Formats: sequence, structure tokens, C-alpha cells
Amino acid sequence: MSAPTSDGSSLLSLLVIVDAANVVGSVPDGWWRDRRGAAERLRDLLASQGVPGRPGPVEVVLVVEGAACGVDSVPGVRVESAPGSGDDHMVDLVAAVSGERAVLVVTADRELRRRVTELGAEVAGPRTVRPT
Repeated sequence: MSAPTSDGSSLLSLLVIVDAANVVGSVPDGWWRDRRGAAERLRDLLASQGVPGRPGPVEVVLVVEGAACGVDSVPGVRVESAPGSGDDHMVDLVAAVSGERAVLVVTADRELRRRVTELGAEVAGPRTVRPT
């Protein structure tokens, strides 16, 4: 855990974990024809706009799975390819920092939301980062 600042806040930035499959799938724009390309477009959107309503600094992790695996990270967005279930990977990421820093998971998946809130994460829907 990082040392608190004089105002009691942590020196660690907010960790924002984005469920790529869920966020990409929230807009019917033909993403199913090119899942990797759709994940790259989401990555680029996150890199350019950050997380609206969440002042920096934030660390953004985009979790991809399946056909979207292999998308490269860019400045401002770390991309992680889940070795199996994307949901399980996101839960593992939250568990690894639970109690050490604030975490926001962006997804509409009800079961994933339940799992990460049990670990102390906040949750937000896909429109937080990708307006329709």
C-alpha cells in the first residue's frame, strides 16, 4: 500500500479496468466482423479521451479475450490479453490490488459486476467510456 498524502489520499492513481468484449458489444456497429479491430478502436478512444468524469491520473487497463487477443498497448492504455476467461482475468486484476488502491471496472456484465464489487471495486457501464 502506498503512503498517504497529507490529505489522506493514496499516491496511487485510480485503476480503470475495461471489459473490452462487453464495451465493444454494447454498440451494434459491426464489431462482430472484426473483433480485434473493434478492440483497437476502443483502445484508441480510451487513449485519446481517458475516462470522462474521472480526473487523472488514472491507469487504464483494457482486457481483451478470444479473437481480440494480441492488441498492442499504447501510451495511456495497457492492453492485457486474457489467457482464458476475460472475466476471471479482470477479477484477478482487482484482487491483486484490493485494499491498496481504488479500482473502477467498466462493464455491464451483471455477474462480473457482482464479483468485483465483492472485492471492493466500483463499477460503471459501457457508456462511461463509449457513448452510443
